[in-house]
Amino acid sequence: MNNEQYKGQNILVVFPHPDDEAFAAAGTLARYIEGGAHVTYACLTLGEMGRNMGIPPFANRVTLPAIRKQELLDSVAAIGIQDLRMLGFHDKMVEFEDQQLLDKTLQALLNEIQPKLVITFYPGYSVHPDHDATGRAVIRVISALPAAQRPVVHCVAFSNDHEQAIGKANIIVDVTEVIHKKMSSIQAHRSQFQAEELVGKQELGNQQLLARFGKEPFWIYPLA
Repeated sequence: MNNEQYKGQNILVVFPHPDDEAFAAAGTLARYIEGGAHVTYACLTLGEMGRNMGIPPFANRVTLPAIRKQELLDSVAAIGIQDLRMLGFHDKMVEFEDQQLLDKTLQALLNEIQPKLVITFYPGYSVHPDHDATGRAVIRVISALPAAQRPVVHCVAFSNDHEQAIGKANIIVDVTEVIHKKMSSIQAHRSQFQAEELVGKQELGNQQLLARFGKEPFWIYPLA
């Protein structure tokens, strides 16, 4: 991948939860930004219904929204994202949101930003109902645009059966050169860590880090 392939271009990222960007695309976004791209991250919710409260627990149901908001800000800063939009939809309820309102919100973002590339979840193959609902909404809104106005859509997929259904990833981004930014983004989401090696009790070695986090796969969505 050429870092500069989106130089001077706008990229729109649409995920539902704080920390989605960290695990799914932090390295790729850092590389694009280093190459001169401008990234807007639209995060639909604050993940306020998340079950994880830190290890050991330091959050509770009342404090979690504010904590996750700050974690998101820290993650975005670690990646270098220039524009964060917190859209205020309800965690674990994206599939039940007013479709017209959700679509109108996404359409307004597309109109404003005019992205060359959109990154989101692959609907049906991203495990969490909020992930799938977000991907469906993004694809629905972009598909309604005239063909000449549609940005390219790169999707994240990781359900157990995704490769059997949609094939292997079209794009695999090597993020080893920016692995420090990706790990800083992941570590910003302290309340969500469940693996001990990510909270400092057992440090992963460089080779383990690269094997686990050094590549980010994406599928080009086949817009009709």
